[in-house]
Amino acid sequence: MEIKLITQLARIMSRAELTELEVEDEKEGIKVHLKRGGSDRGASNPIVNVTHGGGPLGGPQMGGAHYGGGGDGGYGQAGGYGQGGPAPGGSGDQRTLPPGTIEFKSPMVGTFYRSSSPDAEPFVEKGSKVDDESVLCIIEAMKVMNEIKAELSGTVVEVLVENAEPVEFGQPLFLIQRGS
Repeated sequence: MEIKLITQLARIMSRAELTELEVEDEKEGIKVHLKRGGSDRGASNPIVNVTHGGGPLGGPQMGGAHYGGGGDGGYGQAGGYGQGGPAPGGSGDQRTLPPGTIEFKSPMVGTFYRSSSPDAEPFVEKGSKVDDESVLCIIEAMKVMNEIKAELSGTVVEVLVENAEPVEFGQPLFLIQRGS
């Protein structure tokens, strides 16, 4: 399923004034769930949740993230989780993450939002407990609001991006301590 198709579905959803739409590609094991929020911002920009039936979704072509680790064919690279080890710092230097701490990286280019609307509480804060279904943030890309889920259990150690900042594919967004 291509991002172009998802964009077309979002347009159809807006024109037909639908509040929710779900499409499943059983052959590929991918399910796309589009849902409009209740605020003015959400009414014009559907929220997209893309899941992959075979586990966390990876790759630059769609939203979602994948798990890091060594010798895993590229997992832990841009668009997923990077585990303890060198991590880019804000000034170009490197830091070592504590054992069990991962970087949650942006699965796409867009604008980072910590909450569903400007007056809503952030999805997560430092110290928030998350599980695989917890929404961490929204990334707006091409006027579509993409809901980004944690896809792991743990505790948010640090939020690395400010609200309404542009983010790049593979940019660290959060530090998360696994399983705590």
